[in-house]
Amino acid sequence: MDEKKLLLDLQSKLKYIFNNVSLLKLALTHKSYAYERTDLNQKEYNERIEFLGDAILEHIISDLLYNSSENYSEGEMTRKRAAIVCEASLSQAMKRINAQEYIYLGKCEQTTNGKMKDAIIADAFEAILGAIYLDGGYEIARDICLELLDVEIKTVLSGGSLNVDYKTKLQEVLQRHGNVKIEYITIKEEGPEHDKTFTVDLLYNDKKIGEGVGKNKKQAEQNAARQALEKYN
Repeated sequence: MDEKKLLLDLQSKLKYIFNNVSLLKLALTHKSYAYERTDLNQKEYNERIEFLGDAILEHIISDLLYNSSENYSEGEMTRKRAAIVCEASLSQAMKRINAQEYIYLGKCEQTTNGKMKDAIIADAFEAILGAIYLDGGYEIARDICLELLDVEIKTVLSGGSLNVDYKTKLQEVLQRHGNVKIEYITIKEEGPEHDKTFTVDLLYNDKKIGEGVGKNKKQAEQNAARQALEKYN
């Protein structure tokens, strides 16, 4: 399928047709892809539009919680908003429509299974939301956002939790085979001090079984454990 058809396919899943489809392509462009493209005059990728989408997402969910008939306190709204807009939640919503398959990644990210990394997928969610906002306005962006996150919103508002302790679950699975040695080793730290990205290797009896990326070490370790669970469950 060529690029035009791929972008049309994603638009049908988003239930929104862009007036300026280049905004959607920008939202899907990871910096690893932009840096590898020697044919591009400008190295444009999705971090700026993701910044915009992040702010819009916070506003949409804040507005939803504030206007809820439950009349949540400030603390309750803060906790519920954090649960709804977390990396795992956004990634989960994107995966439901298989949107991660449309992200433009460089060869390095492709070889490390970048299309399954929650950090990359969640960033793309926010970037796409920013693109929809620029292309169609706030109300359309809000409606699409709420539909995409419908499952996560209902789960959180009903008192459920989206946070799974994958490290504990993995340990329980592996310990069925007796004593095990599980290690999480930070192999990379990237980005400025206020916005770092961590990469962690997960070792099981000295053999690598998973890799995780996150905005902090804890998040990266959880993502590594979740990747490993897919192999052992």
